[in-house]
Amino acid sequence: MSLKTVIDDLTEQVLNGHRLSADEALVLAGAHGADLIQLFAGASRIREQQFGAEVSLCSIINAKSGRCPENCSFCAQSAHHSTETPVYPLVNADTIAEQARQAEQIGSECFGIITSGTGISAGAELEELCAAVRRVAAAGAVEPSCSLGIIDYETARALKEAGMVTYHHNLETAASFFPSICTTHRYEEDVETVRNAKRAGLKVCCGGIFGMGESVAQRIELALLLRELGVDSIPINFLDPVPGTALQDADYLTPIDCLQTIALYRFLLPDRKITVCGGRERNLRELQSWIFAAGASGMMTGDYLTKKGRNPDADRQLLVDLQLTVASCRH
Repeated sequence: MSLKTVIDDLTEQVLNGHRLSADEALVLAGAHGADLIQLFAGASRIREQQFGAEVSLCSIINAKSGRCPENCSFCAQSAHHSTETPVYPLVNADTIAEQARQAEQIGSECFGIITSGTGISAGAELEELCAAVRRVAAAGAVEPSCSLGIIDYETARALKEAGMVTYHHNLETAASFFPSICTTHRYEEDVETVRNAKRAGLKVCCGGIFGMGESVAQRIELALLLRELGVDSIPINFLDPVPGTALQDADYLTPIDCLQTIALYRFLLPDRKITVCGGRERNLRELQSWIFAAGASGMMTGDYLTKKGRNPDADRQLLVDLQLTVASCRH
């Protein structure tokens, strides 16, 4: 049986509810040339079945920057690295609310409040963040999200009661590769955070960073864990190496690698939102518009955590050119 026939067969199976196995995903990962275009066509069909022509946009604010005690090898904010990333304490609720207003104006349906550090617990910072979440939730259509590191169930409940819709917490990579990326906390702590957020009744946005030296099999390993955890949306980031970090010289990705990863995740997680976030300009280059053909259903627009992003107007024009529409916000 040709690979094209296998791709077509698995596409039909996924469209009819089949859950792809690791072995089946590895077969798809072998697609090249015309077979790769067939893989993208299958991923696009799966995306269209679930989301039609709608694309979700999200935006973030780096609400507290630098001096993180974790030693994640990719991170510009780690205290273990020497980078030029700004260092500042938690910004106030007024600043967060204003940034959320701007995110809503450019069409984002989710606004992420992100802080550096291992995690957050009860105290003044949590109170300020809850106040900011209440402001964002009351002000308009954009849904408030937070990414505050490792949290317990009680913190998750407090944030939900303040009006937070989604908790964002990336696992970053597969469990089998994680010790090569971070040694200052256990992978299970991240997994437990996802479980705490789900138990508190929150949506969970959870994905990773690709291009850190992991294998294709490890990318599939992460996808299967995300499926098992029942996360609601998956942010896909591609490493954009930062000078001064342990991965400053990493150069593992091609645009085709990125697109194939998106397609594999669409086959493995057919009904989940898949959002392409950091690193798309550097790694996809002239093929940025292909992310939707490869199965993505969303993208981050505006600035990233520590780097400038693409102009939101350019992103919106890209969607117009592809005859895609921005998903409407909740109100």
